[in-house]
Amino acid sequence: MQHTIPVQQLGAEGEVMAHAIEKCVHCGFCLAACPTYAVLGEEMDSPRGRIFLMKSALEGTLTVEETLPHIDRCLGCVACVPACPSGVPYGELLPLYRAHAAPRRQRRFVDRAAQTLVHETLPYPERFRLAALTGKVGKWVQGVLPAQFQGMLNLLPDDLPAAQPLPEIFPAEGRRRARVALLAGCVQQALAPNINWATLRVLAKNGVEVVIPRGQGCCGSLGLHTGELARARNLARNNFNVFPKDVDTVLTNAAGCGSGMKEYGVLFAGQPEQAEAKTFASRVKDVSEFLAELGLITPPALTQPLKVAYHDACHLAHAQAITAAPRRLLSQIPNLTLIEIPEGEMCCGSAGTYNLEQPELAAVFGTRKAKNILSVNAQAVATGNIGCLIQIRTYLQKLGQPLPIYHTLEVLEKAYLGRV
Repeated sequence: MQHTIPVQQLGAEGEVMAHAIEKCVHCGFCLAACPTYAVLGEEMDSPRGRIFLMKSALEGTLTVEETLPHIDRCLGCVACVPACPSGVPYGELLPLYRAHAAPRRQRRFVDRAAQTLVHETLPYPERFRLAALTGKVGKWVQGVLPAQFQGMLNLLPDDLPAAQPLPEIFPAEGRRRARVALLAGCVQQALAPNINWATLRVLAKNGVEVVIPRGQGCCGSLGLHTGELARARNLARNNFNVFPKDVDTVLTNAAGCGSGMKEYGVLFAGQPEQAEAKTFASRVKDVSEFLAELGLITPPALTQPLKVAYHDACHLAHAQAITAAPRRLLSQIPNLTLIEIPEGEMCCGSAGTYNLEQPELAAVFGTRKAKNILSVNAQAVATGNIGCLIQIRTYLQKLGQPLPIYHTLEVLEKAYLGRV
């Protein structure tokens, strides 16, 4: 596809967008992989359709506003990327186009208020915890609130876990095999603090010393995925400064965070810190990826057989191409049977802030995922992302068939500690 995109006017981001757009040959392989196309059946709600819209807007034959309904419905799950024979980097194109569209978008006041609430609370654990506690009160009046706020309230748990502050260093047990730094995450610290503690305990059992840097903050993935690039860069810069360089790797236990951090080269394209960003990104690994490479010390056998359905988080499976590692770890637990989920490659509808911004479509995907999980008669669910965990739990409960749902590292922790 030839392009006439005025890249000189768009800067470094324009070069990246033009390169991505011109690689698309409109073959259609992406259609079968795209969740929104599967549900809506509209060409403009497919990856190749959205690429056509982006190209048209950048060339000036469409307005940005005309493209946004279809762009906004994109989950950003990047299931289209591994399906594409031409190697279109859609995962790079989407956030850059959203950044291009942001200042040209006309938002209603209620939409601006909802977006401000998301960006001013989710990346800050203490603020988010306070907002979540306030939201529990809001559940009593949610029927009179705008849809944008009802979506947020629907995802809050009835009981917020107690805060579980993390130490600065968690020592390895026995011979030290590695020393790593851990990104603690944002929402996860408030809604599921045990995920980090399970991660620390499992790593310690495997001879890994963990540094949890003080002063760390949000990795910037939220801003990156919604096109708020300046906000994302500011958050990432802080972490460049506080994460130690004398560790073997930087670990994440949230697929969305890991995906965003590995995309720092795109986030900082044309910026003075581009080389530093690429170096930092090259050191990032998902905890399941790291443990599989290190070699897991086999946990004790479970006291009772357990059938676990594993859900692939999109930003782990599609964005980072990590599918075998978590399965390998779980399969090493004696007496545990791992079960695959029908349509396992399809997004659950969490997708960063998608379930807040597109609650009706997110509900379709969440219900579909929950029904597929229930169809395999598993006793529990495991996944590698806090957003997926909350989304799936919500829709299993809505179907009246709640199942225990854990992070992959929580299942491992239970095995090591004999709690299953």
